[in-house]
Amino acid sequence: MKHPILDDLLWRHTVKKYDPKRRISEDNLKILFEAVRLSASSINSQPWRFVVIESGDARKRMSDTFVNKYQFNQPHVFDASQIILFAHNPRYTRDHYAEVVDKGIQDGRTKPEDREQAFGGFMFAELNTDEKGNSDRWTKAQLYLALGNALHTLARLKIDATPMEGIDVDLVNRVFAKELDGYQCEVALAIGYHHPIQDYNAQLPKTRRSLESIFQRI
Repeated sequence: MKHPILDDLLWRHTVKKYDPKRRISEDNLKILFEAVRLSASSINSQPWRFVVIESGDARKRMSDTFVNKYQFNQPHVFDASQIILFAHNPRYTRDHYAEVVDKGIQDGRTKPEDREQAFGGFMFAELNTDEKGNSDRWTKAQLYLALGNALHTLARLKIDATPMEGIDVDLVNRVFAKELDGYQCEVALAIGYHHPIQDYNAQLPKTRRSLESIFQRI
């Protein structure tokens, strides 16, 4: 089967070595950021924050978080064009949802007089919040919707990426506590362009389970 979407997904792979001489254009970064902003989330909660690491100082701080483990991902910090920390709100409250509701009013989706009614969707957030106010599992699930959308967008732009759960989340959250501002980072995304020779994964054929093994039509 041939289709541009399938071609893009067949093209993408998890990069093992980046070309440090190549950087993503500002125009493409703006497209990526806007695409991530438009990601789907339950009740349009958008319980996320994205910290883009690109300055020399920020890269040094990120590199230092690999002191204890996952050193195989450390080279990406300086070689990739950017590293993006994907973070979620572990304690999502009505006040956080109020920002969503008020933005809906500003954008013309919700009438001002219907503001209180618009909070009806927050019931689903409450159903996913424990007695201690922890909504961590629910908001983390929303974050991965944004990550998947980012990967697809990057493939469409022919920009390489490496999703990294191989980070020391305790150190990352401590080192970037100011920028994360209470949000919890558990995955990062390296983006850029793969090294034409040293990225061995680029030369390997893509392999996935068969359609028959994962889909059942009834």
